[in-house]
Formats: sequence, structure tokens, C-alpha cells
Amino acid sequence: MVYAATAEGFPSPVTTTPGVVALQRALVWLVGASCAIVFIEPSPYELVTLVATIIFFATGLRLRLVFMPLLLLLFLVNIGYTISSASLVDKPEVANWIVTSWYMAVTVILFAMVISEDTAARLDMLRRGLVVSALIAATAGIAGYFNMVPGGHDLLTLYDRARGTFKDPNVLGAFLILPALFALQSIVSDNLAKSFRSAITLGIVALAILLAFSRAAWGGLAITSAFMLALMVLTSQSRAQRSRIIVMSVVAAIVVAILIAVLLSFDSIGEMFRQRASFDQSYDEGRFGRFGRHILGAEMALDLPFGIGPLQFHKYFPEDTHNSYLNAFMSGGWIAGVCYPALVFVTVIMGFRHAFARVPWQRAYLAIFAAFLGTVGESFIIDSDHWRHFWMMLGTMWGMFAATQRYKATADQALMAPDAPRAT
Repeated sequence: MVYAATAEGFPSPVTTTPGVVALQRALVWLVGASCAIVFIEPSPYELVTLVATIIFFATGLRLRLVFMPLLLLLFLVNIGYTISSASLVDKPEVANWIVTSWYMAVTVILFAMVISEDTAARLDMLRRGLVVSALIAATAGIAGYFNMVPGGHDLLTLYDRARGTFKDPNVLGAFLILPALFALQSIVSDNLAKSFRSAITLGIVALAILLAFSRAAWGGLAITSAFMLALMVLTSQSRAQRSRIIVMSVVAAIVVAILIAVLLSFDSIGEMFRQRASFDQSYDEGRFGRFGRHILGAEMALDLPFGIGPLQFHKYFPEDTHNSYLNAFMSGGWIAGVCYPALVFVTVIMGFRHAFARVPWQRAYLAIFAAFLGTVGESFIIDSDHWRHFWMMLGTMWGMFAATQRYKATADQALMAPDAPRAT
């Protein structure tokens, strides 16, 4: 919070008073930090984002033209959900699901507008807040797994897997990936003191991801880390910087491999790891397994233009869809089924187009884009459509798109402007 008041190194909007700037940056930090506790509803994240929405609108936000496709697609997705649930609104769980979907859409627009202004400073505050929330959630998961808190094992674990302050270990693992990428960036880029602190952070977060025993999170962290580091090398402006990133990445990979080998030497961790790492899980195989349900559900969706409504898939099959794109068809009919993937993949395409833009916030952009892309891929095997951090990243991506376009336009105008007349 003290950092918000100073925000050294980041210029403030000239039309906003320093006190308002400090308040706005502090709110961004608080929203990021509030992501840690989501196993209660409404969660602190919902309450903080609601307060932030009110304060930001009161102190000034702009809905830019670039956000119109985002706004339209979000609206159509939720219209599809609402139409498909018309006959189910008397069910409290369905009504809550619809309200949550509309609320998530509002948060996307909020993050897009917020990050499009004062971009570098607000992204830095969001990064700091997310790292704090990750440490809270990860520490809780580790403490619960190793029975460090009296009575905390049942609360902080599920099926002998760390879930921390989340409802599900898979969601905990997925959420921790972006803060882990931020820490990894610091390790390979910052000075020795910051790199050391970030190494401790990455160790705690990576341990929690391991103990969540989420195969998607394991693979997601490895793939997104490699992707982000590759982008960092490609966008580096000096040979020395590229060399450091490569060397530090190799060192980090070796250290992580050694630590994992040590942890797997413990019988309880090693046994669970072997069990979870297996690709022949019973719920994945067979006609009604995870992937069988994807095929049957897709065939079913083609015959149902209005879908079957939210939270109804398990009435037709043994489990939920475990595929966000299929779930859009089943929960929102053809409207949501077409518009949800369009929203996601338009963002991905724009994300690649902006990845090499030389902007002050490029480093943060690469981490967020890598984590977002990982979640997009993970959504083929899990229901991520109500993950708070997914919608946060989506809105942040669009905010950075708008800020990048404005930054490039300003730079082009400065280059094209004639020299100012000299005094005589």
C-alpha cells in the first residue's frame, strides 16, 4: 500500500490528482491480493472488485472503441446462457451460476478499462498483489498437506491433495501459474537481491503446485514457463540479456529438477505423484470417460440450438463436461457455443500480434499472455469458465491491447511531428 503512494518509476496520468492515482493503484493491488481466498461465497475477490468498480467509475474510466468487440462477445455469451436457463431459474444453483457469469463479464470490462490507463504502474501493482495472494494460498496448501495447522488438513486439502484457500486443487494449481511466471521472470532478469527473493517465492509456489497433484497445472507450468522464456529471449534487446536469460533458465531448471527428485523420495508424495501422473485414469477412459463425453456431448450439442442449460450436463452423463468450449454449447446453446470460443481465440490471435510490441510493460505482458494461453489450452480438458483469474487475465489482455495501440500511435505522431521552431 505504501508502494501505491509512491509508485517510483511510473509516470502518473497528468489529469488525475496524486491522491486519486495512489488510491487507484492501491485498489489494483488489493484486487490482486484478494484472489487468494475463494472457498467462500461471496469471496473477498467479489467484494473487492465490486468496491473497485464503484471507485474507478467515480474517479474516471474510459470505454474505448477497441473494447467494442469484447463487450459484444461477452454480452452474447451471457445472453446465450440466460436464454438456455430460462426454464431453470427457479433452481438456486442455476440462478447463482448465471449471476456469476454476468459478474465475471463485468470484471473483464473493468480490468480492460483499468489496465488501459496508467498501464505500467497498474500492471506492476497487479503483479505484486497476485504474488502476495499466491504466497497466501500456496502456504495454506503446504501447511494443510503437511498437517502444520491443527485441524487444517481437512480444510486445506481435498482427496489428500493441497487445495489451500481454494475449493479445488486443480484451480489452486492453475491460479498459481501466473505468479510463478512473474517470479521466474524476476529470477532470470533482476539483480541478485531481487532474484534471490523471487527464487524463494517460486520455490513456495512450485511446491504448492506439486502438492496439488494437478496434471494440468504441472504441464501448464512447464509449458508456459518455456514459452514465456522463449518470448523473453526473442524480445531481448541485447546479447548479454539473452545470454543471462538462457543461463539462469538452465540453472533454475536443474535446481527445480533436483528439488522434485528429493520430494518424490518421500513415500507419500512419490506414491501420489505416480498415481496422478498415470494416463490411464478411470474417469478419462471409456465411452463415458472424460474424452468420450466430449465426443458424445459435441454430437448432442449439434441437435440442441438452445443447449440444456447450466449445470445440467451431469444429468445426462456421469460427470461434468470438463471442457469449457463444449460447456458453452451445452450451457448456452449455439449463441454461447460460438461466441465463447470466438472471444477466447480472438484474444489469443491479438495476443500474438502484440507480443513483440516494444512497450514499457512488455515483460508483464509476456507473463500474462503465456499464462492466459496455458489456461486456453487447459480449458479443453477442464471447466475454467468461472475461474476468476481467467477472466482477470482476459480483461488485462484487452487493456494492454488498448494501451499498446495508444502508445504506438503516440510514438508515431512524435516521429512524424516537425521540429519545434527555434527561438531567435
